[in-house]
Amino acid sequence: MAKSTFKAPQFHDENAARAWLEAARWSDGPVCPNCGSLKHYKNKSKAGVYRCGEKECRKDFTVMTKSVMERSHAPLTAWATAFHLYASSKKGFTATQLERILGCQYNTAWFIHHRVMEAMRRGGLTPMGGEGKVVEADETYFGDVPEATRRPSPQRKGRPYTKSGRSGVGGKRTIVALLERGGEVRTFHVPFADVATVANIVNKNVHRETRLHTDESRLYTKVGANFAAHETVNHSAKEYARGDVTTNSIEGFFGIFKRGMRGKFEFRYNTRTITDGERAALAVKGGNGKRLTYRQPH
Repeated sequence: MAKSTFKAPQFHDENAARAWLEAARWSDGPVCPNCGSLKHYKNKSKAGVYRCGEKECRKDFTVMTKSVMERSHAPLTAWATAFHLYASSKKGFTATQLERILGCQYNTAWFIHHRVMEAMRRGGLTPMGGEGKVVEADETYFGDVPEATRRPSPQRKGRPYTKSGRSGVGGKRTIVALLERGGEVRTFHVPFADVATVANIVNKNVHRETRLHTDESRLYTKVGANFAAHETVNHSAKEYARGDVTTNSIEGFFGIFKRGMRGKFEFRYNTRTITDGERAALAVKGGNGKRLTYRQPH
């Protein structure tokens, strides 16, 4: 790791890295990840180890407990560096790049890479939009679909998908996205973008009082009737905006998305108004309560 690039102490001093990660995860002091209690005692012989003060719990914990960092043997300086790099990178960051910067083995970089990405992933629980607000919906296709998972069409009657044997739009993976204008974006990797799948996503994530903006795709015709307004632009006729009716914002997000990975760029877009340091700290906090194991698919 080049100290000229990472001059802050958390990138080359283990105690400073621990203090930085603790401040990012627990802004008001350590919280027991097991029971949520603020009451705790420091272990005087082991730095960074706390014991819960609740008599029903009394479990030891660290800043890594019940987070994406749990069960990692990588130094905390490596985690601090990774969170900073992934939060500040404009065009994505790979495990191979992380391996070179940390000077570690690839499996360590791979482990950290996927867990930082998971920390940046944000789930949508409350509906987007609302009265007077606009949500843009669109889909894109990115990354090759494995041959074994391609869905046959009954109309093909056993014929190849195309002359080149591909399915869908160029045999790519399907991503459906919703973007609240001036607000957040949510992305969904789905096996196939059909009417039922898209309708389910839109219905579950968008407030009924919202103005829904899409292109002319028939995927949105039926579900659009469930909202205050469904307004479209006709891209096939080279119409990209009509007054404030447009899908330019979501297409701009897709332009960013295709230079990186789903969770990271969704996170970066939703935190675009804060500094890299604040974004890195938020990513650390986002890892709270998340675990990935080697057995899980990535």
